Amino acid sequence: MFNAVSKSPWIVHFNCNSCNGCDIEFLACLTPHYDVERFGILHIGNPKHADVLVVTGSVNNRNARVLQNVYNQIPDPKVVVAMGVCTSSGGVFAGCYNILGSIDLVIPVDVYVPGCPPRPEAMIDGIVKAVGILERKRKGEIFPTAHKPSQTFKPSEEQSAEKTVIKEEKTV
Repeated sequence: MFNAVSKSPWIVHFNCNSCNGCDIEFLACLTPHYDVERFGILHIGNPKHADVLVVTGSVNNRNARVLQNVYNQIPDPKVVVAMGVCTSSGGVFAGCYNILGSIDLVIPVDVYVPGCPPRPEAMIDGIVKAVGILERKRKGEIFPTAHKPSQTFKPSEEQSAEKTVIKEEKTV
């Protein structure tokens, strides 16, 4: 059976909160020099049509709900690619009062691409790996993650207070 997704996956990009270094390098992947379309990968603007979600930047209290909403709009099975160090730890913004940390506190992540910013070649490798994971999810070899972001991410005053207490304990 021919599966069009393995031949032409559609990706949507979401910038949580970043310095835009990852975004500039991600756009370089779409230029003729790197030509990510040679793998059949298309960049689209609507998450309802996407197969792969590429996230850049660190998640904060204000964009966490939006990230969850974008993730929930992508039909199953879906794959999430975290581009850059900010998506995995908060990066240069870690420790700021409004940064939650890794995006996996809000949505499940399938592929991490390290770097600040990652090189376009690494980004392309990460997306190609994500396409392989997507194909395995479609075949039923990998089950969609049972991660429930609402159980992990609780945007409230209590969470902010907990982060402050943790910071104070580390500095004392």
